[in-house]
Amino acid sequence: MCGIIGFTGHLDATKVLTKGLAELEYRGYDSAGIAFFENEEIRTIKTAGKVACLKEKVEASTINDATCGIGHTRWATHGGVSDTNSHPHTFGNVTLIHNGIIENYKELQAELALQGKTPISQTDTEIAAMIIDDCFDGDPIEAIKKADARLDGQYGFCIMFKGIPGKIFCIRNGSPLVATHTEKGSVIASDMVALIDYSKDYFVLPEHVIATLTAEDITLVDLEGNNVEPEMLHVDWDIEAAMKGGYDYFMLKEIHDQPAALMNTITPRIKDGLPTFEADNVPDEVFTNCNRILITACGTAMHAGLVGKNLIERIARVPVTVDVASEFRYNDPIMDEHTLVITISQSGETADTLAAIRLAKEHGAKTLSIVNVKGSTIARESDYVLYTHAGPEIAVASTKAYTVQLSVFYLIAARFALVTNKFTEDDARDYITKLQQAIESVNEVLANEKDFEDVSASLDTAENLFYIGRGLDYCLAMEGSLKLKEISYIHSEAYAAGELKHGTISLITEDMPVIAIATQNGVYSKMISNIREVKARGAKVILITNGDDQNVDESICSFQVSIPKIDDMFAPFTTSVVIQYLAYFCAVRRALNVDQPRNLAKSVTVE
Repeated sequence: MCGIIGFTGHLDATKVLTKGLAELEYRGYDSAGIAFFENEEIRTIKTAGKVACLKEKVEASTINDATCGIGHTRWATHGGVSDTNSHPHTFGNVTLIHNGIIENYKELQAELALQGKTPISQTDTEIAAMIIDDCFDGDPIEAIKKADARLDGQYGFCIMFKGIPGKIFCIRNGSPLVATHTEKGSVIASDMVALIDYSKDYFVLPEHVIATLTAEDITLVDLEGNNVEPEMLHVDWDIEAAMKGGYDYFMLKEIHDQPAALMNTITPRIKDGLPTFEADNVPDEVFTNCNRILITACGTAMHAGLVGKNLIERIARVPVTVDVASEFRYNDPIMDEHTLVITISQSGETADTLAAIRLAKEHGAKTLSIVNVKGSTIARESDYVLYTHAGPEIAVASTKAYTVQLSVFYLIAARFALVTNKFTEDDARDYITKLQQAIESVNEVLANEKDFEDVSASLDTAENLFYIGRGLDYCLAMEGSLKLKEISYIHSEAYAAGELKHGTISLITEDMPVIAIATQNGVYSKMISNIREVKARGAKVILITNGDDQNVDESICSFQVSIPKIDDMFAPFTTSVVIQYLAYFCAVRRALNVDQPRNLAKSVTVE
């Protein structure tokens, strides 16, 4: 969950590293630091706080001839936020940066203590540096091999050794590392956004393979000493996609990116008006041989899975279970060769989701993953992959990644129904037409941005609120509640509207805000009854409806937000934009850092 970058080549390494860390700061912003070779000695500059604080320190320093170094921006897991706990960490001959968690660090620390070796920080990372140093007898590759056998957990390391200038050594187990070499030098990072300045061609460092970066090339060897040829990949977006583009925040830009991202994801998977996964190499047998689906993911991705469950069960008539990935393994799920396990991850590196895939494969289940990053670990370990085409998403709070995940589930449901004869071709074409129309409606919602800013003003003093809905609207309520909590720090809970009276309505007090989503005609009258229940107890209701032609008694809501009238089944696309805007404007009005909310990081690569 930390940002990593390493560079060795023909440029000023300190500038490359600090620029790269600024681009990676969404992955962690508790502290930051760099280490670099200067006159063949390793020098470290680090600080608690954001990358801007580090940059000030670097610019205030006199640095000579630094062309090789490593940099890190931290999201704390072990030890508090302090200069001492900041990366890079040095012990003896070893200086390293680390993304991940060393699970057996306490045992290793006790082992080292017997040798009289004591860390100065509270981090598991320093213990890793001490272990690598303990294994070092002059050969970096052998030291890393020996240390790899002693370390349990997940890690992405970039390591420099005293007396070996100009070289960076890297290895990973779970935590992502991507690399590229150009005429300017060799670059490695935890995310492609830090490499795109140098090349669109890159490779993912395979697990338990040691990379040696020099100014001239990058070489790979496995733990048996065999040379490894990397699989080169190519990104289809450019640096502008990772920039704000004139918007105040990345989140706002990414809200506006959604129509294009949705079209990029859906259009290649429509042929003759029908859904197809032919280009994705996902055969129809994946669906026809399946009698049960398990969907597992974390956070926003899991909420997309809830929508997927509703759609697949409704039109394909196959039972679907949705489970939080962090609980999946421990629930002893029932799986066999007729089970399809669908996992969802924007980064393709989410640790809990990856563990779920590995368990599914042990049980003989087929795995299908929905991810945004080509070559990511989850993509490589799944039987089948459906890539979303959202481009880079920088804001911690997911927006376009969520809606493209929804769009893939809409396609899965339709293809599933078609190949199992629940849909005729005419049914499928009508469905796809409505899906495309829904995406066009997203543009209409975006055009009404000012309306959502005005509604959010009614939440200025809110410290607690409820989201309520039924059916698909309840799935959206869960996502809306999470968005609000993530970036505005308003305590928000999502409830199936009919459940409020079974206990939780006791928390409704006068002027308590309740955001009620009522876009589904089949349960609309029930929703109105539930709204009346909270209104009778003094709640301040913000009502989201499907079109403005529904008969709404003005006495039951303080504000009504109408999405463009569309088929109920496709309302999640337009509703998503509304709930994203409400969270965004609440955070802006509270003068909070929208893109980098406290305590959160973008890619959760630890369990």
